Amino acid sequence: MNTASVRRLRLVEPDPAAHDASTKPAGGRMKIAIATQDLKSVDAHFAGARTFAIYEVSTEGSRMLEAIRFEQASDQDGNHGDDGPSGQDDRIAPRIDALRGCQLLFVRAIGGPAAARVVNARIHPIKVATDEPIGDVLGRVQAMLKGNPPPWLRKILRQEEEAGADSDGLAGAPA
Repeated sequence: MNTASVRRLRLVEPDPAAHDASTKPAGGRMKIAIATQDLKSVDAHFAGARTFAIYEVSTEGSRMLEAIRFEQASDQDGNHGDDGPSGQDDRIAPRIDALRGCQLLFVRAIGGPAAARVVNARIHPIKVATDEPIGDVLGRVQAMLKGNPPPWLRKILRQEEEAGADSDGLAGAPA
């Protein structure tokens, strides 16, 4: 069995009560993940990303919460090597687990089976056609939250609000 090495870098705030990264954002806030190689742009395939930058975005702004780094990654063409389906699963499952709590995932590309598993985890994948600066992506999400969000985004926000109400304050508890 192939186990992927995952490293997490979480930003620490002076007042720990100001924000708990494990809680689900609510009320016009959402956590998004960005597949990146350079921490500057959306420039990576889902399975090929060495790093996922996690941001919290609200109508007021955005801030980076953490960077999740993977030692193993497929090449940027989505080829998983010669280790077959079990090797592919071993690379995808830890990525999905690491992204739990995010509502949106921005990637350059994602394969069909991986996309289905991401959607199953209640994360909406969004492919960008070309490399795009992270700041532009954050601004676009913030503008959608400020204005009249498209129906698919309203559905995500509504589901998260309902999940938050159902958890009775137990953030991260299995649904």
